[in-house]
Amino acid sequence: MKKPELLAPAGNFEKLKYALHYGADAVYCAGKKFGLRAKADNFDEQGLREAVAYVHAHHKKIYVTLNIIAHNENLEGLPEYVKELSDIGIDGVIVADPGVFSIIREVAPELKISVSTQANNTNWRSVAFWHAQGAKRIVLARELGLKEIQEIREKVDPEMEIETFVHGAMCISYSGRCLLSHYMTGRNSNQGDCAHPCRWKYHLIEETRPDEAFSIEEDATGSFIFNSKDLCLINEIPELMAAGVDSFKIEGRMKSLYYVATVVSTYRNVIDYCYDHPEVRNLDEGYYEELTKVSHRNYTTGFFNGKTTSEDQNYGTGSYTRHYDFVGLVQEYDPETKMAVIQQRNKISLGEDIEVMIPGKGFFTQKVTVLTDKAGEPIDATPHPKMIYHLKMDQPVSPMDILRKQEI
Repeated sequence: MKKPELLAPAGNFEKLKYALHYGADAVYCAGKKFGLRAKADNFDEQGLREAVAYVHAHHKKIYVTLNIIAHNENLEGLPEYVKELSDIGIDGVIVADPGVFSIIREVAPELKISVSTQANNTNWRSVAFWHAQGAKRIVLARELGLKEIQEIREKVDPEMEIETFVHGAMCISYSGRCLLSHYMTGRNSNQGDCAHPCRWKYHLIEETRPDEAFSIEEDATGSFIFNSKDLCLINEIPELMAAGVDSFKIEGRMKSLYYVATVVSTYRNVIDYCYDHPEVRNLDEGYYEELTKVSHRNYTTGFFNGKTTSEDQNYGTGSYTRHYDFVGLVQEYDPETKMAVIQQRNKISLGEDIEVMIPGKGFFTQKVTVLTDKAGEPIDATPHPKMIYHLKMDQPVSPMDILRKQEI
Protein backbone atom coordinates (compact mmCIF):
# COMPACT_ATOMS: atom_id res chain seq x y z
CA MET A 1 0.00 0.00 0.00
CA LYS A 2 1.33 3.45 -0.93
CA LYS A 3 1.00 6.33 1.50
CA PRO A 4 -1.09 9.00 -0.26
CA GLU A 5 -0.27 12.67 -0.20
CA LEU A 6 -2.41 14.79 2.14
CA LEU A 7 -3.19 18.00 0.26
CA ALA A 8 -4.49 20.96 2.26
CA PRO A 9 -5.96 24.37 1.37
CA ALA A 10 -3.91 27.51 2.00
CA GLY A 11 -6.06 30.64 1.75
CA ASN A 12 -3.21 32.76 3.14
CA PHE A 13 0.29 32.42 4.57
CA GLU A 14 -0.85 31.81 8.15
CA LYS A 15 -3.17 28.98 7.11
CA LEU A 16 -0.37 27.55 4.95
CA LYS A 17 1.95 27.38 7.94
CA TYR A 18 -0.65 25.67 10.13
CA ALA A 19 -1.60 23.21 7.41
CA LEU A 20 2.02 22.05 7.20
CA HIS A 21 2.50 22.13 10.97
CA TYR A 22 -0.49 19.85 11.51
CA GLY A 23 0.59 17.29 8.96
CA ALA A 24 -0.13 18.24 5.35
CA ASP A 25 2.30 16.89 2.76
CA ALA A 26 1.39 19.64 0.32
CA VAL A 27 -0.75 22.76 0.04
CA TYR A 28 -2.65 24.39 -2.80
CA CYS A 29 -3.20 28.12 -3.08
CA ALA A 30 -3.87 30.83 -5.65
CA GLY A 31 -2.21 33.93 -6.93
CA LYS A 32 -4.15 37.10 -7.53
CA LYS A 33 -5.39 35.92 -10.96
CA PHE A 34 -6.78 32.89 -12.77
CA GLY A 35 -8.06 31.01 -9.68
CA LEU A 36 -11.54 30.04 -8.47
CA ARG A 37 -11.47 31.61 -5.01
CA ALA A 38 -11.48 35.35 -5.68
CA LYS A 39 -12.61 36.13 -2.11
CA ALA A 40 -9.70 34.31 -0.47
CA ASP A 41 -6.68 36.40 0.57
CA ASN A 42 -4.54 34.70 -2.09
CA PHE A 43 -0.88 35.48 -2.79
CA ASP A 44 0.85 38.22 -4.75
CA GLU A 45 4.19 37.51 -6.46
CA GLN A 46 6.29 38.25 -3.39
CA GLY A 47 3.89 36.29 -1.20
CA LEU A 48 4.17 33.28 -3.51
CA ARG A 49 7.96 33.47 -3.43
CA GLU A 50 7.93 33.49 0.36
CA ALA A 51 5.38 30.67 0.44
CA VAL A 52 7.43 28.48 -1.90
CA ALA A 53 10.58 29.10 0.14
CA TYR A 54 8.77 28.23 3.37
CA VAL A 55 7.12 25.09 1.98
CA HIS A 56 10.33 23.78 0.41
CA ALA A 57 12.28 24.49 3.60
CA HIS A 58 9.87 22.08 5.27
CA HIS A 59 10.37 19.53 2.47
CA LYS A 60 6.75 19.79 1.34
CA LYS A 61 5.07 20.78 -1.94
CA ILE A 62 2.99 23.71 -3.12
CA TYR A 63 0.53 23.82 -6.04
CA VAL A 64 -1.08 26.94 -7.54
CA THR A 65 -4.60 26.99 -8.96
CA LEU A 66 -5.17 28.27 -12.52
CA ASN A 67 -8.60 26.68 -12.72
CA ILE A 68 -10.90 29.39 -14.07
CA ILE A 69 -13.10 28.55 -17.05
CA ALA A 70 -11.33 31.05 -19.29
CA HIS A 71 -12.86 33.44 -21.82
CA ASN A 72 -10.71 35.12 -24.46
CA GLU A 73 -9.98 38.11 -22.26
CA ASN A 74 -8.82 35.83 -19.44
CA LEU A 75 -5.94 34.57 -21.57
CA GLU A 76 -4.31 38.00 -21.60
CA GLY A 77 -1.22 37.96 -19.42
CA LEU A 78 -1.49 34.23 -18.77
CA PRO A 79 1.74 33.17 -20.56
CA GLU A 80 3.73 35.74 -18.57
CA TYR A 81 2.10 34.63 -15.31
CA VAL A 82 2.85 30.96 -16.03
CA LYS A 83 6.50 31.82 -16.71
CA GLU A 84 6.57 33.72 -13.43
CA LEU A 85 5.20 30.70 -11.54
CA SER A 86 7.78 28.47 -13.14
CA ASP A 87 10.59 30.85 -12.18
CA ILE A 88 9.32 31.00 -8.59
CA GLY A 89 9.68 27.23 -8.35
CA ILE A 90 6.17 26.00 -7.58
CA ASP A 91 5.66 22.24 -7.70
CA GLY A 92 2.69 22.29 -10.07
CA VAL A 93 -0.48 23.96 -11.26
CA ILE A 94 -4.14 22.92 -11.13
CA VAL A 95 -5.96 23.57 -14.42
CA ALA A 96 -9.53 23.06 -15.71
CA ASP A 97 -9.54 24.68 -19.17
CA PRO A 98 -7.89 23.00 -22.21
CA GLY A 99 -6.78 26.39 -23.56
CA VAL A 100 -5.05 27.23 -20.29
CA PHE A 101 -3.56 23.73 -20.31
CA SER A 102 -2.07 24.26 -23.79
CA ILE A 103 -0.52 27.60 -22.82
CA ILE A 104 1.20 26.02 -19.82
CA ARG A 105 2.55 23.18 -21.97
CA GLU A 106 3.99 25.72 -24.42
CA VAL A 107 5.40 28.23 -21.94
CA ALA A 108 6.57 25.95 -19.11
CA PRO A 109 6.53 22.30 -20.25
CA GLU A 110 8.42 21.28 -17.13
CA LEU A 111 5.54 22.31 -14.84
CA LYS A 112 3.52 19.46 -13.39
CA ILE A 113 -0.15 19.88 -14.35
CA SER A 114 -3.04 18.54 -12.31
CA VAL A 115 -6.37 18.56 -14.15
CA SER A 116 -8.93 20.18 -11.84
CA THR A 117 -12.16 18.64 -10.62
CA GLN A 118 -13.81 21.49 -12.58
CA ALA A 119 -12.99 19.50 -15.72
CA ASN A 120 -15.47 16.88 -14.38
CA ASN A 121 -13.56 13.73 -15.29
CA THR A 122 -15.83 10.80 -14.49
CA ASN A 123 -14.42 7.91 -16.54
CA TRP A 124 -11.11 6.22 -17.21
CA ARG A 125 -10.96 7.16 -20.89
CA SER A 126 -11.04 10.89 -20.12
CA VAL A 127 -8.32 10.38 -17.50
CA ALA A 128 -6.23 8.49 -20.08
CA PHE A 129 -6.87 11.32 -22.58
CA TRP A 130 -5.44 13.95 -20.23
CA HIS A 131 -2.46 11.74 -19.45
CA ALA A 132 -1.73 11.49 -23.17
CA GLN A 133 -1.76 15.31 -23.37
CA GLY A 134 0.91 15.54 -20.67
CA ALA A 135 -1.09 15.85 -17.45
CA LYS A 136 0.60 14.21 -14.46
CA ARG A 137 -2.40 14.12 -12.13
CA ILE A 138 -6.20 14.09 -12.36
CA VAL A 139 -8.48 15.49 -9.67
CA LEU A 140 -11.49 13.23 -10.06
CA ALA A 141 -15.02 14.60 -10.11
CA ARG A 142 -16.77 14.40 -6.76
CA GLU A 143 -19.62 12.51 -8.46
CA LEU A 144 -17.71 9.19 -8.44
CA GLY A 145 -18.18 6.17 -6.17
CA LEU A 146 -15.50 3.85 -4.82
CA LYS A 147 -16.00 1.19 -7.52
CA GLU A 148 -15.60 3.78 -10.27
CA ILE A 149 -12.43 5.13 -8.66
CA GLN A 150 -11.05 1.60 -8.40
CA GLU A 151 -11.76 0.94 -12.07
CA ILE A 152 -10.09 4.18 -13.13
CA ARG A 153 -7.02 3.31 -11.09
CA GLU A 154 -6.87 -0.18 -12.61
CA LYS A 155 -7.27 0.92 -16.24
CA VAL A 156 -5.09 4.03 -16.33
CA ASP A 157 -1.30 4.15 -16.54
CA PRO A 158 0.07 3.92 -12.97
CA GLU A 159 2.23 6.97 -13.72
CA MET A 160 -0.96 9.06 -13.87
CA GLU A 161 -1.63 10.21 -10.31
CA ILE A 162 -5.19 10.06 -8.98
CA GLU A 163 -6.38 12.75 -6.58
CA THR A 164 -9.78 12.81 -4.90
CA PHE A 165 -11.56 15.11 -2.48
CA VAL A 166 -12.12 13.58 0.95
CA HIS A 167 -13.46 16.50 2.98
CA GLY A 168 -15.22 19.85 2.63
CA ALA A 169 -18.12 21.67 1.03
CA MET A 170 -20.08 20.01 -1.78
CA CYS A 171 -21.57 21.85 -4.76
CA ILE A 172 -25.13 21.26 -5.97
CA SER A 173 -23.90 21.59 -9.57
CA TYR A 174 -22.02 18.92 -11.47
CA SER A 175 -18.32 19.28 -10.58
CA GLY A 176 -18.95 22.88 -9.55
CA ARG A 177 -19.96 24.12 -13.01
CA CYS A 178 -22.71 26.45 -11.84
CA LEU A 179 -24.43 29.41 -13.53
CA LEU A 180 -26.89 30.11 -10.71
CA SER A 181 -24.65 32.64 -8.93
CA HIS A 182 -24.02 34.66 -12.09
CA TYR A 183 -27.70 34.63 -13.06
CA MET A 184 -28.90 35.80 -9.64
CA THR A 185 -26.14 38.15 -8.52
CA GLY A 186 -23.83 38.83 -11.47
CA ARG A 187 -21.02 37.01 -9.62
CA ASN A 188 -19.58 34.25 -11.81
CA SER A 189 -18.65 31.07 -9.95
CA ASN A 190 -16.64 29.87 -12.94
CA GLN A 191 -14.51 33.00 -12.62
CA GLY A 192 -13.90 32.50 -8.91
CA ASP A 193 -16.63 34.75 -7.46
CA CYS A 194 -19.47 32.46 -6.34
CA ALA A 195 -22.15 34.01 -4.10
CA HIS A 196 -23.35 30.55 -2.98
CA PRO A 197 -27.07 30.99 -3.77
CA CYS A 198 -27.43 27.22 -3.27
CA ARG A 199 -27.26 27.95 0.47
CA TRP A 200 -30.11 30.49 0.43
CA LYS A 201 -33.66 30.09 1.69
CA TYR A 202 -36.26 29.67 -1.09
CA HIS A 203 -40.03 30.03 -1.38
CA LEU A 204 -42.60 29.12 -4.03
CA ILE A 205 -44.29 31.89 -6.06
CA GLU A 206 -47.38 31.30 -8.23
CA GLU A 207 -47.45 33.13 -11.59
CA THR A 208 -50.66 35.13 -11.03
CA ARG A 209 -49.71 36.10 -7.46
CA PRO A 210 -46.11 37.35 -7.75
CA ASP A 211 -46.32 39.26 -4.46
CA GLU A 212 -47.12 36.14 -2.41
CA ALA A 213 -44.29 33.83 -1.42
CA PHE A 214 -45.38 30.42 -0.16
CA SER A 215 -43.24 28.31 2.11
CA ILE A 216 -42.28 25.06 0.39
CA GLU A 217 -42.44 23.24 3.71
CA GLU A 218 -44.61 23.77 6.76
CA ASP A 219 -41.46 24.15 8.86
CA ALA A 220 -41.12 27.81 9.88
CA THR A 221 -37.40 27.78 9.07
CA GLY A 222 -38.16 27.40 5.38
CA SER A 223 -36.65 25.10 2.76
CA PHE A 224 -33.09 25.04 1.46
CA ILE A 225 -33.67 23.01 -1.67
CA PHE A 226 -30.15 23.25 -3.14
CA ASN A 227 -28.12 23.03 0.07
CA SER A 228 -25.68 20.09 0.12
CA LYS A 229 -24.20 18.61 3.25
CA ASP A 230 -20.42 18.67 3.66
CA LEU A 231 -18.31 15.77 2.43
CA CYS A 232 -16.54 13.67 5.06
CA LEU A 233 -14.77 10.47 4.01
CA ILE A 234 -12.70 9.93 7.16
CA ASN A 235 -14.17 6.45 7.73
CA GLU A 236 -13.62 5.55 4.07
CA ILE A 237 -9.89 6.32 4.06
CA PRO A 238 -8.87 2.64 4.47
CA GLU A 239 -10.74 1.68 1.28
CA LEU A 240 -9.47 4.69 -0.68
CA MET A 241 -5.90 3.86 0.29
CA ALA A 242 -6.43 0.24 -0.74
CA ALA A 243 -7.78 1.50 -4.08
CA GLY A 244 -4.46 3.20 -4.77
CA VAL A 245 -5.50 6.87 -4.66
CA ASP A 246 -2.36 9.04 -4.75
CA SER A 247 -3.60 12.22 -3.09
CA PHE A 248 -6.38 13.09 -0.63
CA LYS A 249 -7.61 16.65 -0.99
CA ILE A 250 -9.27 18.83 1.64
CA GLU A 251 -11.52 21.69 0.47
CA GLY A 252 -11.48 24.97 2.36
CA ARG A 253 -9.32 27.91 1.25
CA MET A 254 -12.02 30.19 2.69
CA LYS A 255 -12.17 28.31 6.00
CA SER A 256 -10.45 29.32 9.25
CA LEU A 257 -6.98 28.48 10.49
CA TYR A 258 -8.58 26.33 13.20
CA TYR A 259 -10.65 24.43 10.62
CA VAL A 260 -7.60 23.70 8.46
CA ALA A 261 -5.48 22.55 11.40
CA THR A 262 -8.16 20.31 12.88
CA VAL A 263 -9.16 18.62 9.63
CA VAL A 264 -5.57 18.17 8.43
CA SER A 265 -4.49 16.75 11.79
CA THR A 266 -7.33 14.23 11.83
CA TYR A 267 -6.72 12.95 8.30
CA ARG A 268 -2.97 12.87 8.97
CA ASN A 269 -3.51 10.60 11.96
CA VAL A 270 -5.84 8.30 10.04
CA ILE A 271 -3.56 8.02 6.99
CA ASP A 272 -0.57 7.17 9.17
CA TYR A 273 -2.56 4.63 11.18
CA CYS A 274 -3.95 2.92 8.06
CA TYR A 275 -0.52 2.81 6.45
CA ASP A 276 0.88 1.05 9.53
CA HIS A 277 -2.18 -1.23 9.75
CA PRO A 278 -3.19 -1.99 6.13
CA GLU A 279 -5.63 -4.68 7.21
CA VAL A 280 -7.81 -2.18 9.10
CA ARG A 281 -11.19 -1.27 7.59
CA ASN A 282 -13.14 0.03 10.61
CA LEU A 283 -11.74 3.09 12.39
CA ASP A 284 -12.18 4.35 15.92
CA GLU A 285 -15.20 6.69 16.11
CA GLY A 286 -13.00 9.29 17.77
CA TYR A 287 -11.61 10.41 14.41
CA TYR A 288 -15.07 11.30 13.12
CA GLU A 289 -15.94 13.01 16.41
CA GLU A 290 -12.84 15.19 16.09
CA LEU A 291 -14.15 16.49 12.76
CA THR A 292 -17.42 17.52 14.39
CA LYS A 293 -15.46 20.03 16.48
CA VAL A 294 -15.07 22.42 13.54
CA SER A 295 -17.79 24.58 12.04
CA HIS A 296 -19.49 22.42 9.41
CA ARG A 297 -22.73 21.48 7.74
CA ASN A 298 -23.99 17.99 8.56
CA TYR A 299 -21.71 15.40 7.01
CA THR A 300 -22.30 13.04 4.12
CA THR A 301 -20.19 10.49 2.23
CA GLY A 302 -21.50 11.98 -1.01
CA PHE A 303 -21.24 9.63 -4.00
CA PHE A 304 -18.82 7.22 -2.31
CA ASN A 305 -21.37 4.40 -2.16
CA GLY A 306 -23.17 5.32 -5.37
CA LYS A 307 -25.98 7.75 -6.06
CA THR A 308 -26.86 10.36 -3.46
CA THR A 309 -30.31 10.61 -1.84
CA SER A 310 -32.37 13.22 -0.04
CA GLU A 311 -30.33 12.40 3.06
CA ASP A 312 -27.35 14.16 1.47
CA GLN A 313 -29.08 17.57 1.48
CA ASN A 314 -29.72 20.06 4.30
CA TYR A 315 -33.35 20.93 3.59
CA GLY A 316 -34.01 22.48 7.00
CA THR A 317 -31.22 25.04 7.37
CA GLY A 318 -28.48 26.89 5.52
CA SER A 319 -26.48 27.34 8.72
CA TYR A 320 -23.35 25.65 9.98
CA THR A 321 -23.13 23.42 13.04
CA ARG A 322 -20.57 24.57 15.60
CA HIS A 323 -19.96 23.07 19.04
CA TYR A 324 -16.43 24.35 19.73
CA ASP A 325 -14.77 27.77 19.72
CA PHE A 326 -11.20 28.43 18.64
CA VAL A 327 -9.82 30.37 21.63
CA GLY A 328 -6.07 30.75 21.31
CA LEU A 329 -2.66 30.04 19.80
CA VAL A 330 0.42 29.08 21.81
CA GLN A 331 3.35 31.41 21.12
CA GLU A 332 5.85 30.40 23.80
CA TYR A 333 6.19 27.98 26.72
CA ASP A 334 8.40 28.08 29.83
CA PRO A 335 8.97 24.52 31.15
CA GLU A 336 10.18 25.83 34.54
CA THR A 337 7.07 27.88 35.35
CA LYS A 338 4.77 25.77 33.12
CA MET A 339 3.33 29.02 31.81
CA ALA A 340 2.42 29.40 28.16
CA VAL A 341 2.20 32.67 26.25
CA ILE A 342 -1.09 32.68 24.33
CA GLN A 343 -2.57 34.90 21.62
CA GLN A 344 -6.31 35.21 22.25
CA ARG A 345 -8.80 34.26 19.52
CA ASN A 346 -11.89 33.98 21.75
CA LYS A 347 -12.58 34.58 25.42
CA ILE A 348 -11.73 32.07 28.15
CA SER A 349 -12.29 32.44 31.90
CA LEU A 350 -10.94 30.99 35.12
CA GLY A 351 -12.46 27.62 35.95
CA GLU A 352 -13.26 26.66 32.37
CA ASP A 353 -12.06 23.49 30.69
CA ILE A 354 -10.26 23.92 27.38
CA GLU A 355 -8.63 21.49 24.96
CA VAL A 356 -5.08 21.89 23.64
CA MET A 357 -4.41 20.46 20.16
CA ILE A 358 -0.90 19.06 19.58
CA PRO A 359 0.17 17.87 16.11
CA GLY A 360 0.49 14.10 15.97
CA LYS A 361 -0.70 13.66 19.55
CA GLY A 362 -4.36 14.58 19.49
CA PHE A 363 -5.36 16.85 22.36
CA PHE A 364 -5.46 17.08 26.13
CA THR A 365 -7.94 18.80 28.43
CA GLN A 366 -6.70 21.68 30.56
CA LYS A 367 -8.49 23.41 33.45
CA VAL A 368 -7.93 27.18 33.46
CA THR A 369 -6.47 27.66 36.95
CA VAL A 370 -3.81 30.39 36.56
CA LEU A 371 -4.36 33.26 34.14
CA THR A 372 -2.31 36.47 33.90
CA ASP A 373 -2.06 39.39 31.53
CA LYS A 374 1.02 40.24 29.48
CA ALA A 375 2.58 42.02 32.46
CA GLY A 376 2.00 39.01 34.75
CA GLU A 377 -0.94 40.47 36.68
CA PRO A 378 -3.74 37.98 37.56
CA ILE A 379 -6.90 38.24 35.44
CA ASP A 380 -10.23 36.41 35.47
CA ALA A 381 -10.82 36.29 31.71
CA THR A 382 -9.39 37.20 28.30
CA PRO A 383 -12.03 39.43 26.68
CA HIS A 384 -9.89 41.46 24.24
CA PRO A 385 -9.34 40.32 20.63
CA LYS A 386 -5.82 38.95 20.03
CA MET A 387 -4.63 40.03 23.49
CA ILE A 388 -1.48 38.30 24.77
CA TYR A 389 -1.86 36.45 28.07
CA HIS A 390 -0.22 33.71 30.13
CA LEU A 391 -1.87 30.41 31.02
CA LYS A 392 -0.52 27.66 33.28
CA MET A 393 -0.38 24.26 31.58
CA ASP A 394 -0.37 20.84 33.21
CA GLN A 395 1.47 19.39 30.20
CA PRO A 396 4.23 20.87 28.01
CA VAL A 397 3.05 22.75 24.90
CA SER A 398 4.80 24.24 21.90
CA PRO A 399 4.38 27.25 19.61
CA MET A 400 1.48 26.80 17.15
CA ASP A 401 -0.45 24.46 19.44
CA ILE A 402 -4.15 25.43 19.32
CA LEU A 403 -6.60 26.05 22.17
CA ARG A 404 -10.34 25.41 21.85
CA LYS A 405 -13.31 25.07 24.16
CA GLN A 406 -16.73 23.49 23.93
CA GLU A 407 -19.67 25.84 23.60
CA ILE A 408 -22.07 25.74 26.53
